[in-house]
Amino acid sequence: MDYRSSIKKEPNTVHQTNWHIITGAPCSGKTSVIREIEQRGITVVHEVARAYIDRQLGQGLRLDQIKSDILQFERQILHAKIKIEDSLAQTEPVFFDRGVPDSIAYFELEGLDTAEPLNLSRRNRYRRIFFFERFNFFKDKVRSEDELIAGKLNGLLLAAYGKIGYDIIMVPVMPVKDRADLVLSNIN
Repeated sequence: MDYRSSIKKEPNTVHQTNWHIITGAPCSGKTSVIREIEQRGITVVHEVARAYIDRQLGQGLRLDQIKSDILQFERQILHAKIKIEDSLAQTEPVFFDRGVPDSIAYFELEGLDTAEPLNLSRRNRYRRIFFFERFNFFKDKVRSEDELIAGKLNGLLLAAYGKIGYDIIMVPVMPVKDRADLVLSNIN
């Protein structure tokens, strides 16, 4: 796949959006809150990597096969996020389960050059970044991380958004509906 073909906007042009990011390490409850927000009638974008892995598993591949070429895998996820963003109206409120800057952290975790995700993370300016504190770690069929990696990702994700100059709203561990209420109360 030619990843550059998914980039329509000039990378050096910054577009202010009405989009909000929910991010955090694995097992921080992002997906549950995204579903709750969606049930309240608000547009959401579910986690791209999870959807991609689920599709690949459904085609009979194993997780180790899906991630056998880690650069290709991470670039596939990065450019899928870009393609989704390019399809959305920037003025409409949208909540994302992970944003483009999350790829900076994942590239760094894998020892890959972060220049591409860093550059692409500057194309659109999100309105709010919500960083979810972690629950106890648990493994599932899609998650390849363990407790140690989840902890490292926690720091890498915070640093990634910090590199781009975002103020981060920390969201403590609490019930899903309370977290959704807290997030939604901070978007006005």
